[in-house]
Amino acid sequence: MTLETEDRKTFDAIVIGAGQAGLAAGYHLRRAGARFLMLEAGKVGDVWTRRWDSLRLFTPARYNCLPGKPFPGKPYHLPTKDEVAKYLRDYARHFALPVRENAWVRSVRQHGGGFRVELGSGEALETRSVIVATGANQRPYTPKLASAMAPQIVQLHSSAYRSPAQLPQGRVLVVGAGNSGAQIALELADSGRDVLLAGPAAGALPRRLLGRDIYDWIWHTLLGLTSGSALGRRRMDSHRYAADPLIGLSEDDFAPRRVRRVGRVAGTHEGMPMLADGSTVGDVAAIVWCTGFRPDYSWIELPIFGLDGYPIHERGIAVGVPGLAFLGMRYQYRIRSALLGGVGEDAAHVVAQMEA
Repeated sequence: MTLETEDRKTFDAIVIGAGQAGLAAGYHLRRAGARFLMLEAGKVGDVWTRRWDSLRLFTPARYNCLPGKPFPGKPYHLPTKDEVAKYLRDYARHFALPVRENAWVRSVRQHGGGFRVELGSGEALETRSVIVATGANQRPYTPKLASAMAPQIVQLHSSAYRSPAQLPQGRVLVVGAGNSGAQIALELADSGRDVLLAGPAAGALPRRLLGRDIYDWIWHTLLGLTSGSALGRRRMDSHRYAADPLIGLSEDDFAPRRVRRVGRVAGTHEGMPMLADGSTVGDVAAIVWCTGFRPDYSWIELPIFGLDGYPIHERGIAVGVPGLAFLGMRYQYRIRSALLGGVGEDAAHVVAQMEA
């Protein structure tokens, strides 16, 4: 992996996060001739290698390209999580991006005419500008009612799930019926578990439509909607914490593979999950919470966040804090903004605005 080699403490820009959003920013900063540094809390690609073992992207390879480098393989291949991790590592090396790995950021605050970035090691760096590219999946969200479940129930968030071998034999309740929940539920059922999938149906799109992959139809239409359009704003507001539609799966796929659909989990009764209709799900050995993520910018000591925890911004440029920008957020500008192949457009805009 390319590491920072220059002995420098002051930069034009510091990019926090070297996932897909940070790497796209690094590409455009390199082209702009900026003096910059990228900080990654772990190693490039680790966020993907830590996902569950059988994970595959729903987006074909042709729609997973970062700027300047195509995703390898056939255009409609659905990459594994390890293929994504390798692509990110290769991307950083290919463009000789100055990534400092294992560099956890403790705080960001304004300092002089720029910013002071303090690392967990105690080292402090100064920069004219900061691009926060920590992505959409920051803090795993588990509802408070999880703490009221019986202690013998094994509970995992989807971010900690790897394979069925982690869970005891017996009934498993998967909470959250989006793509992650559906995929994990089917894998558990195929391993012989009695599986219940809880939550409202998220809708479904076929894998292919009129002889073409579904992404050929939705990439520039549904996923291309912007926050500047009335339709885009309406969809973003209504789906901020909702599951995305299933891709290539439908309700008809669950019953034949022994996944039973149940309603929303609303509480507990005597330590067991209770559904919204008042019924109790008994004999649960394990619960997998596929309930998404929430923002965590507590380390940024600047008055830039709304009541929902998200930064107040215009296409990623922080409002009222010159020199601060964000990348990789869900629905940042387009519906596809947080996707691997969607972040490049936002990165180009953010770097151009900050250079200006």
